[in-house]
Amino acid sequence: MPPTAVQAPNAWRVLFLLFLANLFNFFDRTIPAIVTEPVRREWNLSDLQIGLFGTAFTLIYALAGIPLGRLADSASRARIMGWGLTLWSGLTALNGLAWNFWSFLLMRMGVGIGEASYAPAANSLIGDLFPADRRARAMGLFMLGLPLGLTLAFFTVGAMVEAFGSWRAPFFLAAVPGLLLALFIFFIREPARGAAEGRVMAAQPVDRPLRRLLAIPTFGWLVLAGLAFNFAVYACNLFMVPLLMRYFALTLNQAALSTGLIVGVSGLIGLTAGGWLADRTHQQWPRGRLLFGALSLLLATLFTGVPLLAGRIEAAWFVGLFSIGWLCSYCFYTTAYPAIQDVVEPRLRATAMALFFAGLYLLGGGLGPVVVGLLSDHFAETARLAAGAADLQEAFKAAGLHDALYVIPVALLLTTGFLFQASRCFVADARRMQEGLGDGAVGEAGLVGQS
Repeated sequence: MPPTAVQAPNAWRVLFLLFLANLFNFFDRTIPAIVTEPVRREWNLSDLQIGLFGTAFTLIYALAGIPLGRLADSASRARIMGWGLTLWSGLTALNGLAWNFWSFLLMRMGVGIGEASYAPAANSLIGDLFPADRRARAMGLFMLGLPLGLTLAFFTVGAMVEAFGSWRAPFFLAAVPGLLLALFIFFIREPARGAAEGRVMAAQPVDRPLRRLLAIPTFGWLVLAGLAFNFAVYACNLFMVPLLMRYFALTLNQAALSTGLIVGVSGLIGLTAGGWLADRTHQQWPRGRLLFGALSLLLATLFTGVPLLAGRIEAAWFVGLFSIGWLCSYCFYTTAYPAIQDVVEPRLRATAMALFFAGLYLLGGGLGPVVVGLLSDHFAETARLAAGAADLQEAFKAAGLHDALYVIPVALLLTTGFLFQASRCFVADARRMQEGLGDGAVGEAGLVGQS
């Protein structure tokens, strides 16, 4: 007789705390992108140096996540998240005291280490708080921190800078709620590993964890899907404001608000509705969740590709259509993340998420902006040569960036294909995970403690 799935009594209260920490995670990491211009002018930085802020953060985030994820599979996840939140909030405040390029860069790398501790531990914890048929909804609510953090940053950081007359103010203000929230995170009472599956798993390291994870076909396809998806996400987040300014002639403020609608507000609907629909399809059909994700990403491909193909349409039409596409793309989080929990045994879930995030950021997030930048320069030069112009004018740069961003729907289409392939392996891998739970069980279903 299979074990009975169990939801922790404190699941929703803990999820609310995890959501808040996730919101501040994305709020804090977005601040530097918004205050780039005053920072650049104060220290006379080049665009390459500005780019290194983001690249250094991304690389250290990805590399630090793997050992921290493995630690979260055997140690207290609440303490790991609490100390991580304390570290990144404290260093965010210190960013406001930076005196030159190198001091700012080193502190951003420290923030990356702190934030890298959070996602693997939080995802692992959610997997033990909620049974499989409710994880997509829980993950959707948790991931609401992403669009809300972005939206809050886009709509408030500029006002903070204006109100205090300094780009340093947002760093100080952002650190306060994070440090307070860390106190609550430390006191989370964790469910036992495997409790949501009806079995308690020993909290101990697993032999050859990376080899075991890479032997799961569904996990491999989901890693590839994550690479393609994050490629599109980072390309969009970095270059959407420049595209709207150059190609559609919007002001900086208009472009920032429009980008907030595309990447922020759309996520509030996509994650909430997407989580509910993903759980419903999973309840009706074992492969339903990933097939729903594949369909959503196909729609995202169409609604981001069509406005790009339309050329110089009205900016409002472009923003509206692209927002619909990005709304659909958020269903990736509510389908891929719970699927990883379903095919990976509880003792390896934090390691799995760390490996997953490492691929997302090292390859997807790291390559997206670089590839788009190179393509943009290439297409701009091509446009100049075709026009027979002597100088690389702004019109050519606008056309070059527009054409380079076709990689976004291409990457989303690849994500669609990878999710579909993952759905073909999912049922067998999920069954294999359930059958293997008995090997690591230490007792009947139970909880270490509830609050």
